[in-house]
Amino acid sequence: MSAPVETRPHREIPAHQGGLGYRFAAAVATPGGAVFLLAIGLLVATMVANENFADPGVVVRFLGRTAPIAIAAMGQYFVIVSGEFDLSMAAVVTTQVVMAGNLIGQDEGRIVPVTCLMLLVGAGIGLVNGLATTILRVPSFIVTLGTMLALAGLVRYLTGGAATGNPVDSFREIGRGGIEDVPVVEVLPYPLLIFLALAVYAQWLMRRPFGRSLIAAGDNPNAATLSGTPLWWVKTRAFILSSLSATIAGIILVGYAGVHPKVGEGYEFAAITAVVLGGVLLGGGRGWVLSAACGAFALELLFTLLTVLDVESTWRDTVQGLIIIAAVAVAGRAWTVGRKPRGGRGARRTEPLGSTTNQPTQGPITGDN
Repeated sequence: MSAPVETRPHREIPAHQGGLGYRFAAAVATPGGAVFLLAIGLLVATMVANENFADPGVVVRFLGRTAPIAIAAMGQYFVIVSGEFDLSMAAVVTTQVVMAGNLIGQDEGRIVPVTCLMLLVGAGIGLVNGLATTILRVPSFIVTLGTMLALAGLVRYLTGGAATGNPVDSFREIGRGGIEDVPVVEVLPYPLLIFLALAVYAQWLMRRPFGRSLIAAGDNPNAATLSGTPLWWVKTRAFILSSLSATIAGIILVGYAGVHPKVGEGYEFAAITAVVLGGVLLGGGRGWVLSAACGAFALELLFTLLTVLDVESTWRDTVQGLIIIAAVAVAGRAWTVGRKPRGGRGARRTEPLGSTTNQPTQGPITGDN
């Protein structure tokens, strides 16, 4: 009679190791979590350098002014996390600003139909960018660069390079108005409310199957295709969301920047800088949408701090370029380290053939939100 074989019970993998504090620390240790600490640090430094910035009303107004670039950053996030680029964002903003100025005019009855037309045009631009990238297989860098140049040329042709049109004040209130008589902060800007609503929607969207498919498309497009993900439609939707976010940013900018073909200039690079500062991996597959938005606020806080410290504004582009290089390097290294299996490169599987293991749940270093 053979000796009984001792069997070890299968060890269940816990959904989350450690308590809430451990999970919070693990999230903050990622590039996407660290940007929130960076934003808080820059806010404190700005308050110390300028006592007026410690007023809650001033901070809220700053958040309202920064809302358009934060909205654009969330739109750019959808494209970048899928492994693509959208360089047409600034041109879309400018196009929408010119449309609003020339089509609405002083007729309040045109506000709703023209706004719907602007959203439709924005979605159409994103659809063209997405289909050209996925169906025609033209690199998104080239596609969106061509779209940027085409729209910029169209705007210059229609405006002659000068400010044209002046939409009715009720439309401009979207960008420069707010809810008044609010305790502590006095005024709650409409742009900030619009941003908060879109941030909630973006966070919800990234928790849906679309969000998981978008992350998979940027992380491993071949595996995503083999799993049945319609890659062309997932990425096309990302481009549509990006152009729609640029459209909303343009609607807000009309309020306090006016109608000029220079409005929105450089927004594509500011959005990309905010996204990479938010810890989103430039090659796609890793990053959080709210971190991208926080990157926009951190970037504007940095520029505000430099202004308070009397640093010449000519250094702005230099600082922005250095941030892109440093953030891409740090984020790429951090996400790569986070994905290495425990035990080092030479670690071997010790599970016996035929055994089953539980799939780990989403943790703080995954790209999903």
